[in-house]
Amino acid sequence: MIRRNIFACVALIALGFAAHAQDRYPSKPIKLIVGYSPGGSNDIVARIVATRLGESMGQAVIVENRPSTGAIVGAVVTKQAPADGYTLMIGASGPLVINPAIYASLPYLPQKDFTPISLVANFPLIVSVKADSKFNAMTDLIKFTKENPQLSNYASSSSTFQLATEMLKERTGTLATHVPYKGSADSMKSVASGETTFSMLDPGPASGAINGKLLRGLAVTSDTRSATFPNVPTLKEQGIDLSIQFWIGMFAPAGTPTPIVKLLEAEIAKAVVHPETVKSMAQLGLQPASSTSEAFARQIGQETASWTALAKQKNIKAEQ
Repeated sequence: MIRRNIFACVALIALGFAAHAQDRYPSKPIKLIVGYSPGGSNDIVARIVATRLGESMGQAVIVENRPSTGAIVGAVVTKQAPADGYTLMIGASGPLVINPAIYASLPYLPQKDFTPISLVANFPLIVSVKADSKFNAMTDLIKFTKENPQLSNYASSSSTFQLATEMLKERTGTLATHVPYKGSADSMKSVASGETTFSMLDPGPASGAINGKLLRGLAVTSDTRSATFPNVPTLKEQGIDLSIQFWIGMFAPAGTPTPIVKLLEAEIAKAVVHPETVKSMAQLGLQPASSTSEAFARQIGQETASWTALAKQKNIKAEQ
């Protein structure tokens, strides 16, 4: 009996310490993992959010870049970190809903190994063609590919963009062969030179090429027009019932205490409406966003199922 009472007291003390630690969170700097190189959209968003959270919570939020193919290394580092709120991750649609759809195996399971905290930003893709192209609307592009399938192709720099383009092809009857490239810059160059017919690009790289008169935007894939491309109509405006939005969000290792998750969720909701955040994201073609942890988890589950079905149908697999 005495021994049981001692164990019970020890357990209560441990719980008390844990609760007290959560009450004081954060009591030291927070590490924010980014699975991409410095300078890209994910990295810039991470640094914007880190600044806002640091100001609000009174502790430094330090961005740590762990770049790798498919952002896999960053995900593994986060998965293996203690679930105490001091290691977080800026993740994106690619590694967290597209990777599970195209990789035969991954060293992490997104819906098991991570706790979604909140969305941070959404972004559409831009259907882009050569600036002096004869295509002025999606109907022109679709008509050309149907009449000239042997001359029609599209550039993509990752399986994420390939899947998105295959979804567009399926919905519109577009006929075009996939031509893979190593990066967005190479994809854009191929379209600008006429080597490929079109490409679906994320707004950051596309804005420079479109403003520089190298490319022309035919459509944005969001439900409403993008502030970055106000003169580019949506797919729906052109009679195509399709919306494709990718996202950037914040994650913690699975098992992170709910009070910490909820605190971070609330802090992100404040951070993304800060005027400087809105301004900085707009320059990248991103739309600030936030969500509850629960809603974000449901969204990830639904999107994973949808993209996995498409990848199987089109037999799209990542090279390993």
